[in-house]
Amino acid sequence: MALLVGLTACGDGSDAVAGDRASSSDSASPSAAASDGARRGGSTPATGRSVPGPGGGGATAPVVPRGERPARVSIPSIGVDAPVGRLGIRGDGAIEVPDDARRTGWVTTTPAPGQQGPALIAGHVDSTTGPAVFYDLRTLEPGDAITVTREDGSTVDFTVDGLQIYPQDDFPSAAVYGPVPGPVLRLITCGGEYDASRGGYQDNVVVYAS
Repeated sequence: MALLVGLTACGDGSDAVAGDRASSSDSASPSAAASDGARRGGSTPATGRSVPGPGGGGATAPVVPRGERPARVSIPSIGVDAPVGRLGIRGDGAIEVPDDARRTGWVTTTPAPGQQGPALIAGHVDSTTGPAVFYDLRTLEPGDAITVTREDGSTVDFTVDGLQIYPQDDFPSAAVYGPVPGPVLRLITCGGEYDASRGGYQDNVVVYAS
């Protein structure tokens, strides 16, 4: 029903399994060799680049009925079951990021998951101590299940339709955030080459689900 996208949640990878990243044959994202659990336990996000959010700095939040705000997101195929906080849009138009690498965040200027349009959930790829909540996001495949639990305990189920990796310098905001005929979900995190001299990861991983 919806698709998750996490946009500005990039770590700098300073302590994030440098050996795994260097040995990976896939330059489009961090290595997926690390397991979930303990290696995803770091709580302090590393600094990183930012990505433009939907509507820029003047975006306004849609009306979300009481109880329908997202509270948790579960992605069984990659072992994710994480709290969902709230993220806004900074004055420069970029998406805020979760302050805890183990948590995700719903961008409140997008519909709530299950409402008409693209809901956006962002999460970090790594932290100052290792992989973060969306470290394995890039391994999702069409057909994988995503469940969002709302504050009132109800759930909204989504199925992954596809995954794209976009350069941060040429992020297709219209394609990711644009109008759609039904409720969809976007999940976003960082990926691609890690370049400290250029501010961190150079790409964004976007998962599309409906």
